[in-house]
Amino acid sequence: MASLAELDISKPFVATVISNDRITPEASDEDIRNIVIELDTEDFSYHVGDSIGLLVPGPHEFGNEYHLRLYTIAGGEKVSGNRTRLTLCVKRCFYIDDYSGEKYEGKASNYFCDRAPGDKLTMAGPYKGAFTIPDDENTNLLMVGLGTGIAPFRAFVRHIYDVRGGWKGKVRLFFGAKTGLEMLYMNDKRDDFANYYDENTFKAFEAVSPRPAVDAPVALDQAIEQNSQEVWDMVRDPDTYVFVAGHEKVGELLDQAMAKIAGSEEKWQRRKAELKAGERWMELMY
Repeated sequence: MASLAELDISKPFVATVISNDRITPEASDEDIRNIVIELDTEDFSYHVGDSIGLLVPGPHEFGNEYHLRLYTIAGGEKVSGNRTRLTLCVKRCFYIDDYSGEKYEGKASNYFCDRAPGDKLTMAGPYKGAFTIPDDENTNLLMVGLGTGIAPFRAFVRHIYDVRGGWKGKVRLFFGAKTGLEMLYMNDKRDDFANYYDENTFKAFEAVSPRPAVDAPVALDQAIEQNSQEVWDMVRDPDTYVFVAGHEKVGELLDQAMAKIAGSEEKWQRRKAELKAGERWMELMY
């Protein structure tokens, strides 16, 4: 994927906020929202896994008119007048200055999370995503994510079962969060994946931190190791595609778990390289 500076924003368009719902409970430290927008254009087309750009109006540093941030499309549908409504998963972000220790708001995420129904947004895109669903419905899909990394997988699952009408290969989702309250689309308040639990080919596995109060790592590696035989069989199968998304820590946890399952770090890295060479390993890290 191109860098933000290389992306074409010369043809922006307007979108209207339809709804803005917090999907993490109020007790959670994480404020993550399911935001639905309607695009003020009738010729918008995208592929599952693509992103759309939010252009936050300035003025900004260095005289920039807009501040661009990308959000993976978590779902979409056509409405009256052939307009498009998109669902986005947006986390309110904050950053700590390494020198001063001061806490700063993320410009785009806070701007987006503060929008109310009826508000207008300036958008651009779509932009090609890091993931592409295989054409062959007999292939296996192994999806591993942390935090808002679940957004493309929500779109994947809805597309293959609701739009394409089913999937014959195995579809396995491993998803982690610090606490059960932060399980996006998989918590008591909103469990979109529950609609697919009765699909014969779909299974979802949740992992949370064993000690969230002390910021212990999410037990994503344990969830994978508990299903080690199936996971290893899948990554050895030439008909399996692997998708990894979320915070960069997800890659570390996955490598640790897979090295144990494979029997050594060297053996796992060799298999991972084979998956990449065959274009069957795709990742989106932030």
